[in-house]
Amino acid sequence: MIHLDTNFLISSLRAGSIEQQKMLGWLSASEPVNLSAVAWAEFLAGPLTANDETVARSLFTQPEPLLAADAEFAAKLFNQTGRRSRSLADCMIAAVAIRCSAPLATLATLNNTDFSLFVPHGLRFT
Repeated sequence: MIHLDTNFLISSLRAGSIEQQKMLGWLSASEPVNLSAVAWAEFLAGPLTANDETVARSLFTQPEPLLAADAEFAAKLFNQTGRRSRSLADCMIAAVAIRCSAPLATLATLNNTDFSLFVPHGLRFT
């Protein structure tokens, strides 16, 4: 399973983008693709077009929820990776992906540097 970061989802909705090509490849290969409810909220906060929302809603009918255990792990990640300003959402996205044993891959985020901090804590990249 591939979990998406918000910026990858946004970019994958742009016609002709590398991310769109990767997403179409995963979908045509029946690779499970999902995202956390945190990434979903970031996406829906926009800005986005009505078409972007319609396409995303058709692809992601059940975003993975943030459980209490994920929130606790995200707080631990936040503290252990330097308490970086505005990184708490990344910590929550990583915590959900780690729980699901899903790679939040270099292919599924445009913030490789930010998410690489979570590799020692169990995040896997494809």
